[in-house]
Amino acid sequence: MSYNVLIVDDSKSMRKVIRKTLQMSGFKVGEFLEASNGQEALDLLDGRWVDLILSDIHMPVMDGFTFIQSLRDKDLCKDTPIVFVTTEASEIRLKQLLALGASGYIRKPFRPEEIGTMLSRVMGETDEFAVGTSTEGCDF
Repeated sequence: MSYNVLIVDDSKSMRKVIRKTLQMSGFKVGEFLEASNGQEALDLLDGRWVDLILSDIHMPVMDGFTFIQSLRDKDLCKDTPIVFVTTEASEIRLKQLLALGASGYIRKPFRPEEIGTMLSRVMGETDEFAVGTSTEGCDF
């Protein structure tokens, strides 16, 4: 099964890194969608279905905290898994995200196998997926 994935990050280069890392991880993606902040993501979600959201926390216009609160208020998106990919170091703030309904978080820098394992767990995949063997030195 492949999943439609929305990547939300104010850095275009980080969105590309996340996209490439997902491809390297072996996690099966049907379609990639991108947004540069939480508000743009909410606008995009009004007309599209996604299976999974990967989001940064620190973004202009609408940050990750406001984004997840707004997302959980929408009936169609209230159960959509959201994993934060972040540099956030505060355990308290990360626990707040989980309390708001985040499915998990991954700290930057990350490796393809870390992100692939996390997303497979979040999506309920029980079978091992193929992790690329060329990940040596590819921590993003």
